[in-house]
Amino acid sequence: MNDLEPTGMVPTDMAGAAEIARAVASGAVSARAVTEAALARVTALNTRLNAFTDLLPARALAAAEAVDAARAAGRASGPLAGVPFAVKNLFDIAGLPTRAGSLINRGRAPAARDAALVRRMEAAGAILLGGLNMGEYAYDFTGENVHDGASRNPHDPSRMTGGSSGGSGGAVASGMVPLALGSDTNGSIRVPAAFCGLFGLKPTYGRLSRAGSFPFVSSFDHLGPLARGTRDLALAYDAMQGPDPEDPAQAPRAPEPVLPELEKGADGLRIAVAGGHFLRNGDPECFAAVDRVARALGATAQIELPEAARARAAAFVITASEGAALHLDRLRARPGDFDPATRDRLIAGAAIPAAWVNRAQRFRRWYRDRVLALFEGTDIILAPSTPCRAPALGQASILMDGATLPLRPNIGVFTQPVSFIGLPVCAVPVWVDDGLPLGVQVIAPPWREDLALRVARVLERLGVARSRIPS
Repeated sequence: MNDLEPTGMVPTDMAGAAEIARAVASGAVSARAVTEAALARVTALNTRLNAFTDLLPARALAAAEAVDAARAAGRASGPLAGVPFAVKNLFDIAGLPTRAGSLINRGRAPAARDAALVRRMEAAGAILLGGLNMGEYAYDFTGENVHDGASRNPHDPSRMTGGSSGGSGGAVASGMVPLALGSDTNGSIRVPAAFCGLFGLKPTYGRLSRAGSFPFVSSFDHLGPLARGTRDLALAYDAMQGPDPEDPAQAPRAPEPVLPELEKGADGLRIAVAGGHFLRNGDPECFAAVDRVARALGATAQIELPEAARARAAAFVITASEGAALHLDRLRARPGDFDPATRDRLIAGAAIPAAWVNRAQRFRRWYRDRVLALFEGTDIILAPSTPCRAPALGQASILMDGATLPLRPNIGVFTQPVSFIGLPVCAVPVWVDDGLPLGVQVIAPPWREDLALRVARVLERLGVARSRIPS
């Protein structure tokens, strides 16, 4: 990351959240100047990249002025004071209908208040710029939205950002904002992180409140941040922690800050590479990225997640069934207003027999017990994030394990077996050549986000994992 420019100057677009917050707190730059610069960059880039669907300049500038006024009055600045951020448009934003990437939701009444995580980010001093593009109802791995247009990858605008948090990936990777929030049901933070060259954190299921976000599959849905560095991830994650009775799935755990743990290193941690399912089904470059990370960490062990392919199949069954149940009324009333690909999968999900869903849930419990047993002898598991680099917009198929398969459902081949049981993952960006970035999942036991972030930080300090803003 570049340092901020001299006192009174606006931070460069390369500055991260930690640098901005430090400069605002010290008076080196005002929150208003930071916000104006971010709004100008969004205006300059969004026509080409299509990351933002809703921009809120008046709200953002008012919030920035409040941060500056608090500092002038001698009140303590929050850990994210003056830091611009944006959120996937499935987060409630007061005064806007919560789109969730759909046409139908635009007719909803505006949200009466912000989502819980938006409120927590703002309580830490962050400045909300607006809502971000996403796949319809989060049922997407590509970032291609038929209603709002495709999010475009800043490293090559002819390619996908990944989804469904595609606008979140594009906004951070292009330098529009240093932080964005997304959701991850089957991989929707980790896929954009891989395709756009970012760090992304999918916390343990039940760790962060989902109150005020539009659901997809309640038993899988997670919310989390994307950033260009591990310190920024940790700052955002710590700001959002804490129990919330409005999310019944959230565990009643006290905050466990990760920022103080970030620099502890990886010495003594037992790290293994996921084998079997995670060493097939992808391009050689994806496995080369994992190998590079493993060698940097001195990890030589290999471990196999039992029945990972079956776990992915069970995740498909539960996703389709739960998603369909949520949308039945919309499917009946307005079938023509869905993306046809989303609609058809939801209709198919509605036809899945209950016995299949029950069997998938029983398998889920079996699989969780056996994967958790692996962590008795292992602290971290490494796996690819995606089976390929960012595909071209409109690409329909992918070559996997010698077979040509539909692209859209198969981007999550490596992420689904992990989120299926709610494990915490820090996705890290890796370049193995001069081409587009790749992603590696750093997977930890439940509630040990600190371990995943520590390993990601080591990789960042070694230069093995890093983000690049395209020129």
